[in-house]
Amino acid sequence: MPGQPTARRTVLKGAALAGAAGLGVTACSTESKVGHAEIPTPTAPVDLGDADAVPVGGAKLYREQRLVVHCPAKGQYKAFSAQCTHAGCVLDKLEGTEGNCPCHGSRFDVTTGKALVGPATVPLPEVPVKAEGGRLVAGPDA
Repeated sequence: MPGQPTARRTVLKGAALAGAAGLGVTACSTESKVGHAEIPTPTAPVDLGDADAVPVGGAKLYREQRLVVHCPAKGQYKAFSAQCTHAGCVLDKLEGTEGNCPCHGSRFDVTTGKALVGPATVPLPEVPVKAEGGRLVAGPDA
C-alpha cells in the first residue's frame, strides 16, 4: 500500500492546480464590470490642478488620480475613471480622444467613456467634475 499516499498527493496537487488555473481565467473574464478595482472612482474630492491644462476639444489623462478629463467647450468639463472596466488597469496614454489600456488593448472614447475596442465592453464610469477658481476638482460634491 505504499502506492496509495503518492496517488492521493498527486490527486490533491492536480485539484489545487486546476483551482488556481480557474481563478486565473476568472480574473481575466470579459464579463468584468470594474475589473480588479474595488472602487474605480474617487471617494473624496480630488484637486486636478489648472483647468486650462485640459485643451478645448481635447482631453488630459491624470494617471495618478486614475481620471481622464475632456473639455468639449471652454469652461465645460467631463470626467471619467481612467481604470479599464475589463481588468482594472489604468489607461496609460491618450491618442486624441481615445484612451488606451496597456494590459489587454481595450480602447475607450474619453469624450463619452464608451468602450471602443475590447475586451472591455462596459463604459468608463463618469465622475463629477467642476472648475472652481480656475482649478479642476473631481469626485463627490464636484
